[in-house]
Amino acid sequence: MEKIWLKAYPPGVPAEIDANQYRSLVHLQEEAFSKYAARQAYSSMGQTLSYREVDALSARLAAWLQQRGLAKGARVALMMPNILQYPVAIAAILRAGYTVVNVNPLYTPRELEHQLNDSGAAAIIILENFATTLQQILPKTGVQHVIVASMGDLLGGFKGALVNFVVRKIKKMVPAYSLPGALSFRQVMAQAAGLTLAPVTLGHEDIAFLQYTGGTTGVSKGAALSHRNLIANILQCEAWLQPALKKAPQVEQLNIVCALPLYHIFALTACCLLGTRTGAMNILIANPRDIGGFIKELGKHKFHMLPAVNTLFNGLMNHPDFSKLDFSSLKVSIGGGMAVQQAVADKWMKLTGNPIIEGYGLSETSPGATFNPADATAYSGVIGVPLPSTEIIILDDAGQPVALGQPGEIAIRGPQVMVGYWNRPDETREVMTADGFFKSGDIGIMDERGYTKIVDRKKDMILVSGFNVYPNEIEGVVALHPGVLECACIGVPDTNSGEAVKLFVVKKDPALTADQLMEYCKQQFTAYKKPKYIEFRSELPKTNVGKILRRALRDEKQGA
Repeated sequence: MEKIWLKAYPPGVPAEIDANQYRSLVHLQEEAFSKYAARQAYSSMGQTLSYREVDALSARLAAWLQQRGLAKGARVALMMPNILQYPVAIAAILRAGYTVVNVNPLYTPRELEHQLNDSGAAAIIILENFATTLQQILPKTGVQHVIVASMGDLLGGFKGALVNFVVRKIKKMVPAYSLPGALSFRQVMAQAAGLTLAPVTLGHEDIAFLQYTGGTTGVSKGAALSHRNLIANILQCEAWLQPALKKAPQVEQLNIVCALPLYHIFALTACCLLGTRTGAMNILIANPRDIGGFIKELGKHKFHMLPAVNTLFNGLMNHPDFSKLDFSSLKVSIGGGMAVQQAVADKWMKLTGNPIIEGYGLSETSPGATFNPADATAYSGVIGVPLPSTEIIILDDAGQPVALGQPGEIAIRGPQVMVGYWNRPDETREVMTADGFFKSGDIGIMDERGYTKIVDRKKDMILVSGFNVYPNEIEGVVALHPGVLECACIGVPDTNSGEAVKLFVVKKDPALTADQLMEYCKQQFTAYKKPKYIEFRSELPKTNVGKILRRALRDEKQGA
């Protein structure tokens, strides 16, 4: 196929990248630890870690994990917000020869139990704030080793103790928990002091991360991302961003704002891993919902790169203190995870003098697949062109390419496309074509320049602030409520989150109230999956064989 999009590439951006320049992600990391040893790698709550310190701490933690006797390729779960222990733990798990399983720290016990069992996690490193969730399901999993971190562990003696005191006693953010046999992060690091990391031979095909994404069948499934997948996407993104990053004034070290959660593939690649490759400093924001605190932290740094989702850009701009920041160092604002709205992009440009460069990708593509040119001067409303070494085709329902300008399913081929879904060969076959294209489930149109615009979604997936919500999961759990006869859910437009979940319910128990059902959902789902609206109906639209028609509900004019 002709790569018509190459004509749209900015000068200096290569058509291909060479993923073979690194043997593994560990090779890439260890090169950075050596090359940038004296540089600051991460900043959090006023404390920084240098690349040399991340090297030493991760080697110690990796050696301790190896001492547990876990086999190469064992899965280790991480359940933390953006704190200093997170990137240390990522590096440690990979260096020990294991696979990282990223877990949303706000998961409910039901969601956590599924992910730990599905991944076969042998160990977990968890922030104490969420330990009570783990306590409820730990005996029902195969997890053998539990490390409990505290917010202040790596913030230095006095400051760390003070932060822990405030988190535990003043803000009361650590519910009581009991995890017999668990060790604290500090205990583990003390035990590891005399241990030596045994080098592990890792190759491109070894699995580096399991990134869980909603399942069409109602259960979340892990996209198995190899070392090659991530190396490729890091190099693709680095090559693509050069025109923006090279803009005057030149800086010796990039400062990246890491406000998106590291358990999400967008931040993992665009902030953590790309930052390591380029010797950048990541400014970790533990709680981006605290917009005031977030802006205060931004005020302490010159920042050059800010990846965010539409809702975060919007939230920042709607705070009175944001306009007081100095944006003179900002070189590139990256929008991803969900569609960037024109109004938000225009306001951002006016406020910061920096356009939002929108990209597109999925957990299954590590995530970057397409990008608008990094030297663009205005918002485009499209998802851009394929990254180097990446191909996009638009397919009809029979799996055949459509003509330019015609809608069809966006399919992606490149070295960043996942190995497959973890232990789900049938689901993998469903989304992969015989010639290696991943079918995204999004409907797009490619124009004659090679730019693609998303026009619809083939799947019933709902996109809430950049997070996938699958109706099958919501409906499956809600249907278990004794007062529910049947239910269906759809996404409805929402000014804050792009889409919100709306639930339609036919009651079995006439006394069931919306408040009771909301409380049930709160216990079962993490916040972004929870229905925002509940509507009771006497019946739901169905096909003649009895299948509920979500599309019919979507086609109705939905009021909140």
